[in-house]
Amino acid sequence: MIYTDMILDLNIGIESLILKVLLPLILTFLFASFVGLERQNVGKAAGLSSHILVAMGAAAIAVMQRLMFEHQVFLQGTGIEIDPEGQRVIAQVVTGIGFVGAGVIIKDQANVVKGITTAATLWVTAMIGLILGSGYIIVGSALGLFVVIFILSRDLKRGFNPLKPGASKGHDHHEESRQ
Repeated sequence: MIYTDMILDLNIGIESLILKVLLPLILTFLFASFVGLERQNVGKAAGLSSHILVAMGAAAIAVMQRLMFEHQVFLQGTGIEIDPEGQRVIAQVVTGIGFVGAGVIIKDQANVVKGITTAATLWVTAMIGLILGSGYIIVGSALGLFVVIFILSRDLKRGFNPLKPGASKGHDHHEESRQ
C-alpha cells in the first residue's frame, strides 16, 4: 500500500506534471545551457555544467515551493492548520547563489578583478530558473531570451561566435575586467 499523503507528488496529474514541472525545467535547462556554453567557450571558470546545475537547482526549488504552497492551500481548505514558514525557501536560494558567484570572482596580482560577468551569469540563470519554476513561464522565457540575445549580440559584435569552443582566443577583449 502506497500512502499518497506521504509522497506528495504522487497526486500530480499528467497535465500538472508537464506544465508545472517539466516545462519549467526544460526551459531552464535550455537557457542555462546557452549561457554556460558561452562562458565555457570563452574560457571562464564556471561553464556549462556549473550554469546548468545552479539554474536547475534553483528551478527545482521553485517548483517544489510552488507545489508545497498548493498543498498547503489544499490542507487549509480541509481545515488543517498550516505553517507558512516553508514558503521562505526561495529567499535562501537568492542568498546562496550570491555566495556561489563570489567564488568565481578573483583579483589577480595586477589588482584586476575578474569573474564579475561569470558571477552575474550564474546569478541570472538561477533567477531564470526561480521564475520559470515558480510558474511564470512568459516572464522567465522573456528574461531568458533577453539574456541569450544580449550575450549573442555582445560576442558577435566583438568578433567571435560564443557557441564555438575557443571562441575568444586571439581576441584581446578582457570583458571581465571592463564590466
